[in-house]
Amino acid sequence: MASVIPAQELTSPEKFFGFQLGADKKMARWDKIVEYYGVIEKQSGGRMRVINMGPTSEKNPFLMVIMTSPANFAKLDRLKDVNQRISDPRGISEAQAHALVDEGKVIVVQSMSMHATEIGGTQMAPELAYDLMSRKDEEAKRILDNVVFIEVPCFNPDGEIMVTDWYNKQLGTPYEGTSPPWLYQKYAGHDNNRDAFMTNIPDSQYMAKILFTEWKPEAYVDHHGMGPDGARIFLPPYAEPVRPMADPLLWRELSWYGAHMAYKEEEAGLSGAINGAIYSGWGHFGFHWITPFHNIAGMLTESAAARIATPLHLDPDQLRGNTRNLPVYQEETIFPNPWPGGWWHLRDIVDRQKVSAWATLDLAARNRETVLWNAYLKGRRQTERGAAGKPVAYMVSAIQHDPLTSEKFVNKLLAQGIEVQRVSKSFTTASGMSYPAGSFVVSMAQPKMGLIRYLMGRTFYPDNEWTRNRDGSPMRPYDMSTDTLFEYMAVRVDPVDELGVVEMAKLTGEVSSQGKVSKGNAGYVLDGRLNDSFRAVNMLWDKNVAVKRVDKPSGTLRPGDFLVPGDADVAGIARQTGVDFKALPSPVTSGVHDTKRLRVGMYQRYGGGNIDEGWTRLMLEQFNFPSTPIFDPEIKAGNLNAKYDVLVLPTDSTATLTGDQPAGGGRGGRGGGGGREQTPPEYRTGFGNDGVTAIRDFVQKGGTLVALNESTDFAITRLNLGVRNVLAGKSTKEFWCPGSTLRVSYDNTNPIAYGMPPKGLALFVDSPAFEITAANNSEDYEVVSRYADRDILESGWLVGEDNLARRATTVSVKMGQGRVVLIGFRAQHRAQTQGTYKILFNSLIR
Repeated sequence: MASVIPAQELTSPEKFFGFQLGADKKMARWDKIVEYYGVIEKQSGGRMRVINMGPTSEKNPFLMVIMTSPANFAKLDRLKDVNQRISDPRGISEAQAHALVDEGKVIVVQSMSMHATEIGGTQMAPELAYDLMSRKDEEAKRILDNVVFIEVPCFNPDGEIMVTDWYNKQLGTPYEGTSPPWLYQKYAGHDNNRDAFMTNIPDSQYMAKILFTEWKPEAYVDHHGMGPDGARIFLPPYAEPVRPMADPLLWRELSWYGAHMAYKEEEAGLSGAINGAIYSGWGHFGFHWITPFHNIAGMLTESAAARIATPLHLDPDQLRGNTRNLPVYQEETIFPNPWPGGWWHLRDIVDRQKVSAWATLDLAARNRETVLWNAYLKGRRQTERGAAGKPVAYMVSAIQHDPLTSEKFVNKLLAQGIEVQRVSKSFTTASGMSYPAGSFVVSMAQPKMGLIRYLMGRTFYPDNEWTRNRDGSPMRPYDMSTDTLFEYMAVRVDPVDELGVVEMAKLTGEVSSQGKVSKGNAGYVLDGRLNDSFRAVNMLWDKNVAVKRVDKPSGTLRPGDFLVPGDADVAGIARQTGVDFKALPSPVTSGVHDTKRLRVGMYQRYGGGNIDEGWTRLMLEQFNFPSTPIFDPEIKAGNLNAKYDVLVLPTDSTATLTGDQPAGGGRGGRGGGGGREQTPPEYRTGFGNDGVTAIRDFVQKGGTLVALNESTDFAITRLNLGVRNVLAGKSTKEFWCPGSTLRVSYDNTNPIAYGMPPKGLALFVDSPAFEITAANNSEDYEVVSRYADRDILESGWLVGEDNLARRATTVSVKMGQGRVVLIGFRAQHRAQTQGTYKILFNSLIR
């Protein structure tokens, strides 16, 4: 019997916080929530354990709260081990599996409020924990006895603090209920959900550890918020299209859990629940969409937003469908009880999310044996499918354009809990492909074979009736149409249909090369093809070491290689970066130039912030590039050359940059905000005509303007460049390419493409394609990269290939004493596309 403490001995959330969670115009701040969990942990009678996973980007605690019976806590390590063996059943018999199921408990993870303005989840979480600790009924006891519940009360603590403080500051002003004007995660903003496979930020790393390697739960629910004018809460399953290659049991589980959630919503008298609509089964590989390919029932709830904690009134005429499986706002079998309209409160969100969260625990507890047995079946059957299908494995050769980036790729696979083996002796496959020792093998005969397939295999988004509107126009995928990580990182990965006998050993930890130092008579050479060579150079510049760069090939030297003097202290840098400092046998007196660290400024705006700016800032920090944020007043003041050599414009529309249209594309958050009149004057963004003049003057006087993706339109139209975006004005029937990798050729004799392969890939996301139109000075225009002439699509979805054929993707333009670099693809997208980082890096040094 589980020990149950009487409710009166537990401090209720209402007593602790001084208000009911979800009350109008009230929010519990993260530091107080953390304190509350500490209080009830002590009062829980051994049924709760609060674990601080570590600091967030802003040094706040990231909590994992485990709730289960004292008996289960007494054998928690054993239960974790049992669950690991059930989820990866290789090497165990069916009889052993039955014994493990008899012994095991269902692991359920639920996370709250990843997107910080979607505050309902984190406001609900302490009440959910209190209910589970205080209720004495059979249902609560069954959950504690049969489930190990891991609650992540806030997936984004930094953002929760930002939103709470901003809301309280604006309370009672015309700006009450608006979103903060900056990114609500230091780097990622709303994009933190897109970090599940790259795990760039600490929050993602902690969640990946919980979900993918340490606990491997049977079920995971990620509680979110959505726009205010449709259904009140979205519940599983997803709508079509489905992403293939998950075990069929997985999709049935989502329907099973979702039906139980919706049933309990109706039982509680809560209207407006919808299943199987709005959000498609093929979405970006964020946490709730990637987990199905970990054989976890990964689910999403989305609650209609209020104005943060301020109630919102919606007239019935304002309620609408116009989305997947809900074309109009009216009763359906999946939506049998539409909310009629009226006042919508934060408490309405808390109530619905709490019901869905409890229902998940209830179903798992009532069906412990079934859930665990099906976890075993999913792992076994996926392993069998991987063994029987083609390819049987993916090879990551030790021979790579950038071997250090390929090692990072392997480490990303390990962080997903994917088994990777390293070849100890060179071998040749049956098809004649040879691989040296040090190459990596990723077998498909393992439970996560579906995940492996999408991270390591070429992918095509479906083009069918589920992805086209009635008029034949394509429907935008939910974010990307491919998540092919090996393509993003430009790592050579080969599908192999037959391996044969290979001497190899399973990796038990991350791969990490330490650079070797071989001093030559004239110093050292750094390979310009390595992204990490730029980090090494930045570290050398920090020590005031003079570095040269090769412009013309000579012997083994390539354009883009770096030359370092022999008296430099390089051992520590080699060790930290993994870069080899190779011997330079004799001085190089021609075909080289002295490098210079440029003073880099990056435009930063309000209006919810610019996610591309945040990710770019993180990427530069990861490679030790210093940069300075520039806001509108500094740009408008002019004289930029006094402080900066390079100005970077992250992707943004021209109208947003100039202020002609209010910023909204940054998606720092939802649930409030809008036009300029809803933004305090000091946070209204756009540098106007004065800024345009200042930027033009900056370039004319020798500065470099680097315009990324959509911001290239600003450079072209406002600086009057002789370049045209050939995709402008095209209908989606004429051209369509949502988040896809495309084939590109690089002129790696041009300094902007130094270190790039002659042929590679580029990520297209709302990108332009260029045609040079300059009449009298075309010699000032250099095409650095351009699309292939045919078969352009590598992975994703492309309609209208002929619009891209042979078109330029990167153009360098001489303008006065300076230059403009137009990078017309996502060279540094979400700090993921490491294969094209060098295009940006090269633009930032001289």
